[in-house]
This record gives sequence, C-alpha cells and structure tokens, in this order.
Amino acid sequence: MQFKEKKAIYIQIADRITDNILSNRWKPDNRIPSVREMAVDMEVNPNTIARTYGYLQDQGIIKNQRGIGYFVAPDAGKLVKESKRQDFVKNELPLFFKSLDLLDMNLKAIGILYKKYLLTGVENENK
Repeated sequence: MQFKEKKAIYIQIADRITDNILSNRWKPDNRIPSVREMAVDMEVNPNTIARTYGYLQDQGIIKNQRGIGYFVAPDAGKLVKESKRQDFVKNELPLFFKSLDLLDMNLKAIGILYKKYLLTGVENENK
C-alpha cells in the first residue's frame, strides 16, 4: 500500500479497513486478519496494525474476542457510514462548494454529471 505523508499511517490503514466494511467485503461478525497477517499484507510494523485495531475498537467498528481474534462489529457499517458522512460534510463539502463557486458551476450541472457517473459505474460493475 502506498502511504501519504500528510496522514498518519495507522489512520490510512483504518480507512482501508472501513472501506472494506462499507463495500461489504468484510461483513458484520466476520473475523478480520490478525495483527501479524495484516502487518505482512500492509508491509508495516505489527505495532502500527495494533494501533489501527485499537483505534477502530475504540470507535466500536471492530471487536476483540480474546484468544480468537478481531471481528467486524455488528453495527460497524452504520458507524463507519455516519463517521465518513460527518467527515465529508466538515472537510470535503466546503472545498467542493468553493470549487463550484470559482468555476461558475451549479448543482443542476453537477446533478447531470452525477447521473452520468452512476450510469457509467453500473455499466462497469456489470462487465
């Protein structure tokens, strides 16, 4: 995985895990890779993965069953979606609105582009 310099590595790994949860690759109550397995896969120190798992556990997204491993929490999808929505509204939406204003674009034009995106995305998934 290529990491960005401006964001902590454990947060970037947490983002990847939450993306897996949102995309249903990792379903509620499914076991996730162990700290060591994930460290090998991500090519990072196991301590970084332990920190990631602790962070996600504190948010209620994953749970640890002692001696068995880590599992996706039953309501993880809902928690992740709400957290990402709040982050989007707070951090990305203001930049989006500023860009719309600077480029003299309106929401109607964006709506048309979004519909095209949805059609393209559906077509690509079916191939």
